[in-house]
Amino acid sequence: MDDAEKNAPQPILIEPEPLVTIVALCHNHAPFLREALDSILAQTYSALEVLLVDNGSTDASPSILREYTASNPAWKLTLHTQNLGLCAGFNQAFRQSRGAFLIDFATDDVLLPQRVAQQVAAFQRLPANYGVVYSDAELIDEQSRFMRHHFRHTKKGLQPRPASGDVFADVLARYFISTPTMMMRRATLDELGGYDETLYYEDFDFWVRAARNWHFYFLDQVTTRKRKHPQAMSRTAYLPSDPHLDSTIQTCYKARALCKNPRELAALAVRLRWEMRQTVRWGNYMHALAFYALLRQTNNAHLLDRLLAGWSRLRC
Repeated sequence: MDDAEKNAPQPILIEPEPLVTIVALCHNHAPFLREALDSILAQTYSALEVLLVDNGSTDASPSILREYTASNPAWKLTLHTQNLGLCAGFNQAFRQSRGAFLIDFATDDVLLPQRVAQQVAAFQRLPANYGVVYSDAELIDEQSRFMRHHFRHTKKGLQPRPASGDVFADVLARYFISTPTMMMRRATLDELGGYDETLYYEDFDFWVRAARNWHFYFLDQVTTRKRKHPQAMSRTAYLPSDPHLDSTIQTCYKARALCKNPRELAALAVRLRWEMRQTVRWGNYMHALAFYALLRQTNNAHLLDRLLAGWSRLRC
């Protein structure tokens, strides 16, 4: 190489953007679907794989999904003839995906334009043991009107209090993550085998299993608009017919097996005590006793817990 070649400007190597998969899950979301799909199109981040999944909708959702797929040939559409449930519907798409990072996107919510770019940038600043980036969200009503933010600014800081790093004890004890804001590392989902399809809902179980070996990061940005439905504000919560409860109990048993020290057991006891008291409040004494049985295994049962368990046995 002569001097001219040595002194010539060297080409700048630009790292390709990591591929992000958006798994857009739909079940009877026709009134909100166009707004959701338009928010994918509005993303400033270009390296996207979009997998549309209809979980047996009986409204106009399949027609709208076909329309958008026709206009965006790179998007892939799967139409299920029946509702497979959240966990199985996501897992089928996850197994077909190629992205280094994934977003589980319910198509009644809305992604803000910088959502993917901001979260990928956060992941790129973090060590490889970070498996989840989550953020703040705007809560909106069915007319897309702003209600409030997920995290509220108070004199004591943000409430609920966000956590980063090792959040295992945090996810055992309390609810603080806005599920629709999560971006997940593929390696994390691979290690877990995706969502547990035996469960009715996915987020608590995912948090518990993922947080055992992976760190989480709170990105203090509003990235998502989460829609609140009046009919979804459960009138059956904690009643015996509520399908969430059995899944919660199953997840708490998994959490008990994953706990490594008294601090983590104490954190799980906070959750179990809350769940038990809610079931007693709603007259669901069988589930109350199930939560109490597990609470005793944490060695953190209090006098009031024992009294409530005794009351529940009398009422069964």
